[in-house]
Amino acid sequence: MSRRYPSTIAATVEHEIVITKSRFVTTVVPVSDPDAADQAIAEVRKRFWDARHNCTAMVTGVLGDQARSSDDGEPSGTAGVPMLEVLRRRELTDVVAVVTRYFGGVKLGAGGLVRAYSTSVSEALDRAETVRREALTSVTVDVQHADAGRVDNVLRDWVRHHGATLAETRYGTAATFELWVPAPAIPTLVADLAATSAGTLAPVVGAERIVDVPVSRPASR
Repeated sequence: MSRRYPSTIAATVEHEIVITKSRFVTTVVPVSDPDAADQAIAEVRKRFWDARHNCTAMVTGVLGDQARSSDDGEPSGTAGVPMLEVLRRRELTDVVAVVTRYFGGVKLGAGGLVRAYSTSVSEALDRAETVRREALTSVTVDVQHADAGRVDNVLRDWVRHHGATLAETRYGTAATFELWVPAPAIPTLVADLAATSAGTLAPVVGAERIVDVPVSRPASR
């Protein structure tokens, strides 16, 4: 059975809610490592410099094995950790969440803060495009230009049904298609290419790597 990797998000998402007169502005950013997460946090703090709190949670690493959080002045355990738990429940990595709070004059209590910070991150993530990460293997195939359009259509249909992804085609003396394919599906790809080309196409199997595969888009709002 292949290893399952945490997902990430495709792009920055910002979302605001108001709870008992306090404004909670959530910024969720995809990042490549802890340094990039720190930079994203610094940028949010600079933008919302006048806020009372900028609480943070981040998870990084291919396996999601690096994590940090900060309550930034809120009572201990009421902000950063609940935010981090949301990221963990969503099985995300290489992402940082910053919840900026503008205090509205009414204290929420520990339970209220936990719910507010958790809800803020959850609602922001509901609006994010999720990117699945999988260990996929590179397969390239050279096709004569005259056949490139037909093979392109075949491959685009094939990847949709086999959990694969098609990279950008390179054009030189031939059209070079590159696919990223789950290892168990490679024999099927080889057989299907042989069938569609009367055995003239010879795919080349390359290296395996972790590949980002978009899987969902937020509904229109």
